[in-house]
Amino acid sequence: MTYDSNMTYDSKWDTVNHIKRVREHIEVARSELQHRALLHDWTKLHEPEKSAFDNAVGLKTLEYGTAEYDAAKNDLGSALQHHYQRNRHHPEHFPNGITDMNLIDMLEMLCDWKAASERMKDGDMQQSLRFNKERFHISDELYAILERTAKDLGFI
Repeated sequence: MTYDSNMTYDSKWDTVNHIKRVREHIEVARSELQHRALLHDWTKLHEPEKSAFDNAVGLKTLEYGTAEYDAAKNDLGSALQHHYQRNRHHPEHFPNGITDMNLIDMLEMLCDWKAASERMKDGDMQQSLRFNKERFHISDELYAILERTAKDLGFI
């Protein structure tokens, strides 16, 4: 359609098409999140991870971030390294940690942290966020985004 300066422009159809495209792009992101939800931590159900997690001291009996928790986590040894290598929602998966993650990785990570806090002794998502800010060298700006997201999702 050519533009005639004497015609009045009606933005309705451009806006409707824009909305349609945004919906399609959101669907791509939703589909990726759904895929992640289906496969999340699947590797823990198979060797070499399964037997290591079966034999691990129950992490849920320990307080996150304590020396006892870290010792129990270290007992997982190569199984935990295998897990990190195959699951990109862990900062340990990437050479530069959280800096190399994308938003989908971070959203899965945030959901993982929430679920982990629910099964920990005295689990507290806000406390986990604060601890992980230091552990993974999360910038103030990214921390604020993660915290707001956790609040908006009802995790805190």
